[in-house]
Amino acid sequence: MVHNRFMGGQSPAIISSSRNCSNDFSRSANRATTPALAGGAREVATTKPFREVMIMENEIPVYDEGWWTSLLAEEESHLGPAAVRQPKVEERGKMLADWEQAKALYRQDQIVTLTVTDYNRGGLLVEGEGLHGFIPCSHLVDMPAQVDEIGREDCLSGYVGRKLRLKVIECVPEEGRIVFSERAARAAAGKRTQLLNSLQAGQRVSGEVTNVTDFGAFVDLGGLEGLIHISELSWGRVSHPSQVLNVGQRVEVLVQEVSPDRCRVALSLKRLCPNPWETAEARYSINQVVPAVITTLAPFGAFARLEEGLEGLIHTSEICMPPNATLKDVLTPGQDVQVRILQVEIARQRLSLSLKVDAE
Repeated sequence: MVHNRFMGGQSPAIISSSRNCSNDFSRSANRATTPALAGGAREVATTKPFREVMIMENEIPVYDEGWWTSLLAEEESHLGPAAVRQPKVEERGKMLADWEQAKALYRQDQIVTLTVTDYNRGGLLVEGEGLHGFIPCSHLVDMPAQVDEIGREDCLSGYVGRKLRLKVIECVPEEGRIVFSERAARAAAGKRTQLLNSLQAGQRVSGEVTNVTDFGAFVDLGGLEGLIHISELSWGRVSHPSQVLNVGQRVEVLVQEVSPDRCRVALSLKRLCPNPWETAEARYSINQVVPAVITTLAPFGAFARLEEGLEGLIHTSEICMPPNATLKDVLTPGQDVQVRILQVEIARQRLSLSLKVDAE
């Protein structure tokens, strides 16, 4: 048994079947993008606290190969390659995988039973039937969604020696990589293909949230998982998908794009509702005083929600504070306030607000 599997790092956030398929069973590498925030804001990848650095862009997500690949790059940057790397050939006693069988299982969406032989921080190692591969934590049926490092190790170690019913969700012979899913095997064989052929863009579907990551949430549509990118969760600002969705939650979503050849389904939650920014200019005017709720404090001010999906920034210069006081001394998330509208920029989806309601 390999020890010290859980040294440092964050909890794994494994991307699901949306990442896995391509006609030639290969992956491409591309630059990572940053999750979109409200008003076209994008958080820059940084080790600093959230929103200390932001770039404002008037941009709608484009669902192309680069977009999906960027999610892969972002997800793997959080997990780290060591957490998902399979043992080298010499470490498996020079056992070779039956790649034709693996590809057939994947193409036909068939179920196979394998034995858990070991585990690491990212998941389980399995072998049998001429195959050996990896099961990410997020694809284990009984793995808690929120668990600390000690709890994760206890849970994973309990799988060793067990036989699991699995489906192949990724097959990359060039990298010696086979990824399995226990959760996918809950659906009947061939169900994935059936769903990919029946789903259409613009269709409303329902499913269960199976995983929440920094860049979005995965929804099980009954044998196939789709991704709701963070930019498609709400018309308002979302700092993390867990603010909107929880694992196990039933949710209705809109199908944005279906790519059968790559097993990818892009979903949207926010597009089930009208975009409040489209009518904001007609409903709000300069110097108008309206009620709002403080949602988040930042080094440069506070964000306040006027209505669902419509938030604005109160800059620190527009907040009256006693001498030597900090923003936290004056405002708290959830606090009801009256704000004065300073600026409405529909094209950029920005609202500038002030707590100085009596100012001219």
